[in-house]
Amino acid sequence: MSHPVDRTDLRPRFWMRFPLDRLSDREWEALCDGCGKCCLNKLEDEDTAEVVFTRIACRLLDGETCRCGNYHCRKAIVPECVVLTPGTIADVAYWMPATCAYRLLWEGKPLPDWHPLITGDAESVHAAGMSVRGWTLPEFEVPIEDWEDYIIQEEL
Repeated sequence: MSHPVDRTDLRPRFWMRFPLDRLSDREWEALCDGCGKCCLNKLEDEDTAEVVFTRIACRLLDGETCRCGNYHCRKAIVPECVVLTPGTIADVAYWMPATCAYRLLWEGKPLPDWHPLITGDAESVHAAGMSVRGWTLPEFEVPIEDWEDYIIQEEL
């Protein structure tokens, strides 16, 4: 089952008024735009630390909803899954998608116009073409040694 984001009854424009470490759990979760980009497998160059995204999705990502298929147990199923918190954002922001609300706010930037918190519509991320809906491949279908063949050239 996909992890639904409940954006009802939140403090008005909380993302503009409060630092990340002062958000409630529900506000923190509501920042997720549902793009699914963070669930793409990435390759990191050991020499340069450059991170590139691939079309290869985590085994738990639902390619149509762009949500985790087992959000609450994800860390037990995929031990390398990063549980993003205000305390971990500084360590992982460099590999987060450039459009990610968590990264943008951590960098002091505004949310994009298509973000569901701005539009009030959870589908706006997909309508804007900013999600991975319909173009990922499950990680078990592609041998890890072939992942370089699936690098995404454009910046996410």
